[in-house]
Amino acid sequence: MAFMNLDSMQLYCDIIRLRSFSRGADEQKISQSAASQTIQQIETDMRVRLIDRSMRPFGVTVEGQKFYDTCRSILQTYEEMRAEITASLHELSGSVRVAAIYSIGLQGMSGPMQRFQSQYPQVRVRLECLHPHQVVEAVLNDEADLGLLSYPPAKRALSVVHLHDEPMVFVCHPGHGLAKKKKVAPKDLLNEPFIAFETSLAIRKAIDRALRKHEVRPQVVMEFDNVETIKQAIINGTGVGLLPGPSVIKEAGIGTLAVVPFDIPDLSRPIGAIHRRNKPLSPAVARFIELLREDTTSSAAA
Repeated sequence: MAFMNLDSMQLYCDIIRLRSFSRGADEQKISQSAASQTIQQIETDMRVRLIDRSMRPFGVTVEGQKFYDTCRSILQTYEEMRAEITASLHELSGSVRVAAIYSIGLQGMSGPMQRFQSQYPQVRVRLECLHPHQVVEAVLNDEADLGLLSYPPAKRALSVVHLHDEPMVFVCHPGHGLAKKKKVAPKDLLNEPFIAFETSLAIRKAIDRALRKHEVRPQVVMEFDNVETIKQAIINGTGVGLLPGPSVIKEAGIGTLAVVPFDIPDLSRPIGAIHRRNKPLSPAVARFIELLREDTTSSAAA
């Protein structure tokens, strides 16, 4: 079985995890055609169908799921073994699989990832942006070594590392009447069309609790499940909102959004890293967490 090597196992796992031949091929930096041929050769060698291509998106057969679980276990064992050996030589290697919510992955990970990979070029860092519940599932299902999200959940199967808190700020269109204020008070939200997070999200519940203490109930006109969509709605002039300060630095800098301090000082979004409690951290993952914490300490000192 000439095609049965670690690279083809990783390719298969990426295709199944991402539910896409093209995205799986991109992960391995090969063409979609080459990826398809590799999977077909594995199926031919094993004399079993792993992927049901008659479905859109494709399905995974019972045998395909078993093969996926086995490949993932083999790859994890290999990475742990490789990390242990290279750690003794004072050189980190292996991989760090990170699942992050969109506002962290798109806004806050570029710098840390570049610094980490410049220090440890033998380590491969893979970042996937997901919705909050998917980040938790990815870590619990061992599809990610590390999850980065706000309001990390308290679960017995997870360990939580607090990284930092992000103050919430008032955000509006630059032409809005409140854009020039030095500080926006909770009462200023009354009668303003408000773009909110979905009610199921922890950040929405925290905002609602803080505003109720000031006897304010905003007029919610739209609800979204992520920061990026809320920002776009505010840019379009649909309403105002409360968002984590770091998530709007770029827009404030180029003038597409007005950002004003919000007069509830203790209203902030906690950011944390989660990992499986019963799984020892590889040296690479442990060092990546250390770098994230160092970044937080440096930012606070600045």
